[in-house]
Amino acid sequence: MNESAKMLREISIIDFTLVDLMLYLDTHPHDRNAMEYFNHYSRIKKQLSTEFSQRFYPLTKDYSDCDKEWKWGNAPLPWEGVCS
Repeated sequence: MNESAKMLREISIIDFTLVDLMLYLDTHPHDRNAMEYFNHYSRIKKQLSTEFSQRFYPLTKDYSDCDKEWKWGNAPLPWEGVCS
């Protein structure tokens, strides 16, 4: 597994954790520990997404950093085999 695939896997794991925490917080909105976990993993995801976008290609348009070079179209397309 190359470096970009490892980072994408790590981001997807954290993203799954965030979705799980959001579902929990929908029914337990006053759980301070869950909010701390959510904020912690949100910061990690933002950091990893920023790093990934700088090294490889932007994951969303928000990370495209237009001041230097337009990289939005550099990402491989799903039918090119990167999703398997």
